[in-house]
Amino acid sequence: MVDQAALRAAIGAVEDPEIHRTLEDLNMLRELEVDESGAVRALVALTIPGCPLKDTLTADVTAAARTVAGVTSVSVEFTTMSDQERAQLVQDVRGTTARAITIGKPGSPTRVIAISSGKGGVGKSSVTANLGVALADMGRSVGIIDADVWGFSIPKMLGVDRQPTVIDETLLAPEIHGVRVMSMDYFVRPDQAVIWRGPMLHKALEQFLADVHWDDPDYLLIDMPPGTGDIAISMSQFLPRAQAIVVTTPQVTAQRVAKRAGLMARKVNQEIMGVVENMSWFTGDDGKRYPIFGEGGGSLLAEDLEVPLLGQVPLVPALREGADRGEPATIADPDGEAAKAFQSLAEQVEERKPRVRTHPELVIS
Repeated sequence: MVDQAALRAAIGAVEDPEIHRTLEDLNMLRELEVDESGAVRALVALTIPGCPLKDTLTADVTAAARTVAGVTSVSVEFTTMSDQERAQLVQDVRGTTARAITIGKPGSPTRVIAISSGKGGVGKSSVTANLGVALADMGRSVGIIDADVWGFSIPKMLGVDRQPTVIDETLLAPEIHGVRVMSMDYFVRPDQAVIWRGPMLHKALEQFLADVHWDDPDYLLIDMPPGTGDIAISMSQFLPRAQAIVVTTPQVTAQRVAKRAGLMARKVNQEIMGVVENMSWFTGDDGKRYPIFGEGGGSLLAEDLEVPLLGQVPLVPALREGADRGEPATIADPDGEAAKAFQSLAEQVEERKPRVRTHPELVIS
């Protein structure tokens, strides 16, 4: 005979793959039956019809049920929550029905890190995507906002292949490699350009922060657009306690431009964690390092901003190839030069906790 209490406990402990709460906590396990032969039938209530991760949930419930002695077969069936049940779930999970930005605010456990650059083409998005995966590999929960509204690329770099799930007015960001990702890429057709100015950009970013259920991850990385325009200003208002990482290449000209991104962060009183130098060298078949884009730009920028140089990322084909096929270098070549650089960078980020600064205008003498 199957111990039904043990069976309910095992299946109830299964997590919803999007909300990351157990079926028991979410009241999603509606019926559970076992016949004399040990055949199990479980009825699970989905948040919305056609849930994109229904197959994952089926596999997880089946695996959990089979851990209980006496179970011979498992049948998982689905129903859908009512509007009232869905509204209650959203309130229970988010703790409120009001739209509000809570992530990165005082009391939030999330470290918000803006990845910035002075100009495009320095590999800022590659740094963001691979740093996110490296932090997730360390066991941290990670979210990424692709705030480069005109030049969004993070979902393709990470291989995200589905849209966000919408529960009432709450968005659940797709997750891959342990990283949840929100981007304009989900909402714009391939043949459509984003032609927005300040107010619309401000509103889009507000929705990414207020309407997405981030669930207080350990890290929220913001892939910023290059330069110091409207989005940078909006982000400083929404997330005033964010830290910043400035990305540059070894080229001295690039360093001069990148300095402006650092000065922007200083101007809005954000803490600059440090500098990352990308495309630092190429290692030839002879084992020698070739500084294709020059040398010293990262060190000069760090010196100018009076912050540490957090890391140097080599120029390797795996970075470009991985981005093109949706498999970041940290996944495609975990033992390669680039992956090790990002692992080291993730360790540096872990060590450099933000300074406590709730009211910077107050000075204790």
